[in-house]
Amino acid sequence: MIKADVVVVGLGAFGAATLYQLARAGVSAVGIDRFAPPHDQGSSHGDTRITRAGVGEGEAYVPFALRSHEIWRELEGETGEQLYLDCGFLVIDGAENAQFHGKSGIGKCSVRAARNAGIPHSVLTPAEAMRAFPRFRLRGHELVYFEPGGGLVFPERCIAAQLSAARRLGARAILNETVASVTPVAGGVEVTTASGLTIAAERAVIAAGGWAPAMVGAPLAPMRLLRQTLHWFEPEDWRLYAPENCPTFIWTHGAEPEASFYGFPAIAGMERRGVKIATEQYTRAIERPEAMERDVAPPETAELFAEHIAGRMAGLKPNALHAAACVYTMAPDGDFVIDHHPDSERITVVSACSGHGFKHSAGAGEFITRLTLGEIAGAIGEFRLARPAFVSG
Repeated sequence: MIKADVVVVGLGAFGAATLYQLARAGVSAVGIDRFAPPHDQGSSHGDTRITRAGVGEGEAYVPFALRSHEIWRELEGETGEQLYLDCGFLVIDGAENAQFHGKSGIGKCSVRAARNAGIPHSVLTPAEAMRAFPRFRLRGHELVYFEPGGGLVFPERCIAAQLSAARRLGARAILNETVASVTPVAGGVEVTTASGLTIAAERAVIAAGGWAPAMVGAPLAPMRLLRQTLHWFEPEDWRLYAPENCPTFIWTHGAEPEASFYGFPAIAGMERRGVKIATEQYTRAIERPEAMERDVAPPETAELFAEHIAGRMAGLKPNALHAAACVYTMAPDGDFVIDHHPDSERITVVSACSGHGFKHSAGAGEFITRLTLGEIAGAIGEFRLARPAFVSG
């Protein structure tokens, strides 16, 4: 039997951040994962993730994003590895009340969040946006938000850096071990694995991503697992899409939830080269991550190009150089869950990142640590399990 103050189940974006913050706090911590993070089986892979501080999904997220940027810069100083690239971030909001990450009005909400938090930004006319970023073809009616300090983070690097730092500070990571149960017991929590390993801890954090709904059960029943696809396109002129010339972006062009896409500049030195572009897909539900189709068929790429890229982005060839699939764990309202389990305050449930979690993960790890250790009285309202999206009747 292994003993610890806190056990963290799942070592992806939020789990790795939490293990690191627990170790920084001097807590005896053990993390466990069914794979060997960073890996490509969950939600935290694909080379890059957008980051931005003027968070249009809700102002409750802004402190997490800002603190995450600080933590990644701190880790860069310790490791000498680039984790965060501030190449700028752009919202092109082309439809009234367009849906993105389950929220409406991503453009105007980003502007409001940035103004209220004092985050440097500008609101551009479509003509100004096309002069600044000539590869984009706007229609002339869009709301355009630009945040110069936004950009991207490298998820696999961030996870690896935090796990390495956690180990240096005394935490233990148990990899390639599948958790079978997390059970409250007298004075603590007991975690058992499929191979018969037992971990006894005073408290537990379940941050198992797409595996969390099955592990937690009824409290997370409203969540949906959704298959998403990522595509890397070859530019005709690589310089046009280099980070110094191309920000990360979110582009909405219709009111329906799937009428949007987002993308990244072409990053030199990456194994998967090209301009990465992806969409929000809400109809491709899966039962469990293991059941997801990992291969991305050429017709999926062709459909994305025809519906989103053609006529909007200049100089991209239509066939993908690479493609991959990942999992969204989606809450009905598009917000996170960071709260105590309703049956035991010794268990903290962290899930439903709803497609926009990675940018917040490092800062959220601090909050999760304080909530787990009892240093915070309770969860933030938007992240509580006791909210309309999770409470029926």
